[in-house]
Amino acid sequence: MTRAFVTEVNTLQAPKVLVAAPGWHIHRTAQGLENRHALAGLWLAGRKKHVTDLPPERVRCCSIFHLAMLPFYFWAPQTWSERMFYAFLPIWRAWFRAQPFPACNVVHAITGFATEPFDRAEQVGALRVADCPNSHPTSLYGIWQRECDLWCPGERVPIPQWMFARMNRELERADLIVVQSKFCKESMVYNGIPAEKVTVNPMGVDVSLFRPRTEVPVRPRFISVGTICLRKGHQYLFPAFEIVKRRLPQAELICAGPYKQDFRKQKPKWEGTFTHYPSLPQTQVAELLRTCTAFVFPSQEEGIARAQVEALACGLPVIGTHEGGTTTLVEDGVEGFIVRGRDPAHIAQAMIRLAEDRALNRRMGEAAYQKGAVRNTWQDYGDRLLAEYRARLTRPAGGA
Repeated sequence: MTRAFVTEVNTLQAPKVLVAAPGWHIHRTAQGLENRHALAGLWLAGRKKHVTDLPPERVRCCSIFHLAMLPFYFWAPQTWSERMFYAFLPIWRAWFRAQPFPACNVVHAITGFATEPFDRAEQVGALRVADCPNSHPTSLYGIWQRECDLWCPGERVPIPQWMFARMNRELERADLIVVQSKFCKESMVYNGIPAEKVTVNPMGVDVSLFRPRTEVPVRPRFISVGTICLRKGHQYLFPAFEIVKRRLPQAELICAGPYKQDFRKQKPKWEGTFTHYPSLPQTQVAELLRTCTAFVFPSQEEGIARAQVEALACGLPVIGTHEGGTTTLVEDGVEGFIVRGRDPAHIAQAMIRLAEDRALNRRMGEAAYQKGAVRNTWQDYGDRLLAEYRARLTRPAGGA
């Protein structure tokens, strides 16, 4: 690394951020930074499908990684797709190391894909930011494996152990860790990460697409959006809905998302008891949300789940768990109900109450909209990140 390059980076007066990730919601982060003239670049392991609004010179895609994954995205079983996603990581590593590095003073990377970005950040003295979509890797593994042991004996968490070790090392190296929920921050502290290294920044929402519903539906209609799997708690949601149906025979449960392999032993028992959409575009998800009584999400472990925030923005009361990130945006009895995620009777009680008390449902829905949509666009999300970057960049060396 040349001395001139280091000098250029050190004289930057405002955050200039390189964002690196396999994909997910990270293009939204990059767009918010670009709108504030703070984006140095977006480097992706995946495809450029969602980043057409960014200047082309800012976006680089590891196309070899994407091409290698294509057959597994479309033709292979899900388990093979997951395995190969991690097996092809050396392609990302080699590609990233070969790229000319932009002038930046912040490197923001998704955990698991942050090692190489952090190597480059250390060469120029840039702030190392780990964006962790879930709880601490140790907590994530323990909670998920517990559910596999209970409901699908013999099933193993599909993330390889070496990836958990890699994520652990990245969190230790980071100057700042961005999480989406109170629960995730608690998990970091519980696993030995200093609290002052961690900031909570829930996901934003596209308010042009996710608009508030106009009325509470007469027929009880509950919705859950996300992969049907043990980590997200569908093994507790379906028995809860069975209880609801005894009290409210006309009630409907909608689940939008594909099945995961770890749910295969539960699938025969519950298939046909709910309305299932394996895949829906965001426009149809938004339309469905506006027709529902409440969003139900008894996740056992989560960052926060984008669909929860989208449901709030649509004015839906949310029934969720602390471990699923719900307590970050929902106060129990105000924007929805906080439930014990492994207690179907408790989940059902909240569902029945929101179905039978339409006035309460309406009040909670209005409060949900205020929490989910007002001052919580993706630009607001990016601005919160920028404020945190600035605070860390201006902090004296060694400051807490």
